[in-house]
Amino acid sequence: MAIEIRVPKMGESVTEGVIAQWLKQVGDAVAADEPVVEVETDKITIEVPAPAAGVLVKQAVRQGDTVGVGDVIGTIDPDARAGEGKPEAAEPEAAEPTKAKEVPEAGGGPGKSVAPAGHGKEPAQDQPSERAKTGTPAPAMPSARAEATRRGVDLAAVEGSGRGGRILKEDVQRVAGQGAASAPARPAAAAPASARPAAAASPPSASTPPAPRPRPTGERREERKAMTPLRKRVAERLVQSQQGTATLTTFNEVDMSGVMELRKRYKDQFLQRHGVKLGLMSFFVKAACEALREFPMVNAEIAGDDVIYKHYYDVGVAVGGGKGLVVPIIRNADQLGFAELEAAIADFGQRAQANKLALEELQGGTFTVSNGGVYGSMLSTPILNPPQTGILGLHNIVDRPVAIDGKVEIRPVMYVALSYDHRLIDGREAVQFLVRIKQLVERPERLLLDV
Repeated sequence: MAIEIRVPKMGESVTEGVIAQWLKQVGDAVAADEPVVEVETDKITIEVPAPAAGVLVKQAVRQGDTVGVGDVIGTIDPDARAGEGKPEAAEPEAAEPTKAKEVPEAGGGPGKSVAPAGHGKEPAQDQPSERAKTGTPAPAMPSARAEATRRGVDLAAVEGSGRGGRILKEDVQRVAGQGAASAPARPAAAAPASARPAAAASPPSASTPPAPRPRPTGERREERKAMTPLRKRVAERLVQSQQGTATLTTFNEVDMSGVMELRKRYKDQFLQRHGVKLGLMSFFVKAACEALREFPMVNAEIAGDDVIYKHYYDVGVAVGGGKGLVVPIIRNADQLGFAELEAAIADFGQRAQANKLALEELQGGTFTVSNGGVYGSMLSTPILNPPQTGILGLHNIVDRPVAIDGKVEIRPVMYVALSYDHRLIDGREAVQFLVRIKQLVERPERLLLDV
């Protein structure tokens, strides 16, 4: 008895997806719960498992097709053997003999046939064609029309040698050449000797075609592909953010000497004890949680005419996934230590590359931290992720000259940016929030002493 493979429920707000790829082909044996096909939604990519062991005997949809929750996308036969059900190669159809195409000609009714090239009687060259007599031009190729316009040739006087009597560019050039050869030479009027230049070059013939323009060289290839559901959703959200919020960005710079020295001193012990590397993101996530406590409106959202203040801190961390940027959420980030934060961030990064993030890990979030510095960004203006009202942007660390106690020193400096919704957050609070981030990161011991 055949068992149907259906699209499972993929989340509360997800109703459809696109077939990304079939992991099993018709005739392949599959085990129970073994992934058979990947379905890509506007948020995540999920693997649809086999409901039972057997052989995949039918793929009801193809790669790129849109499917909804509950749709049947394939069939498994538990009693079949591997290799059964594979589509057989279609036998080539016998080629039909070439037939002369029937093309109606000017002055004649339908049903007249035109013999293939090389057969039949050629028209006499010295007799004008029927089209030339009636003044009706034959169908002409675009290149022939352009050549006729350039050379001033009447298409009604051109006998086409192409298929179905079509006029080719060569036909126009032939008629133009015949006209130039048969045109009588006009005697030039004698000019006074005084008006003749000593060594004047003869003017070019009026029938000489202009030199062709150089054409672009190299391959000029274009390719059109459908946007993935994830990219489509990202595009919609970005436009929604730009149109639905009053976004403003404030900047500051952070001296990273303290954090760099702390990491250098304890990175080996940290890795040995916790099994993860001590990075930079954990410092900024911890600093963001402390700053959000002091400035709760940055952790709030607008709901109609109300403001919802959230007294928990679910921080989204933007990571580059295999199919685009995703923002998994660290729940209750304020209650986690440095090692737990680093482990969560590393796990998100690995699973994002493999498209293994669950939908619930991408939903919610009260604040976002985006680190464009890993890609070399010096400065940027992050875009809000509604309904959030704040996002912190990090950038690369560069050695810069800094004035310290009246002296110029070279310090590792990072530019940081806070984009915020000006409808809820005033400039004063936004600047103070970013200054608090700066204080906590420049003196990381404050994060441990809560000062």
